[in-house]
Amino acid sequence: MEPPIAELSSISATLDEITKRVGALALQAADQGAEELAGDLFSIERALGGAGRRMAKLVSSGHKR
Repeated sequence: MEPPIAELSSISATLDEITKRVGALALQAADQGAEELAGDLFSIERALGGAGRRMAKLVSSGHKR
């Protein structure tokens, strides 16, 4: 199956944007002293970052495995 590179690229860009937004919320929560919320959001940010890197790798390689 040929990978749908355009769609994967779009998803990759969306993941990057969501990761940035979650990171900004985490920083805001930390600044406001909501440490538990900030910790959860930073954890989510890391997971999204990993997913984004994996998706970007698929896009850049054209999924040639």
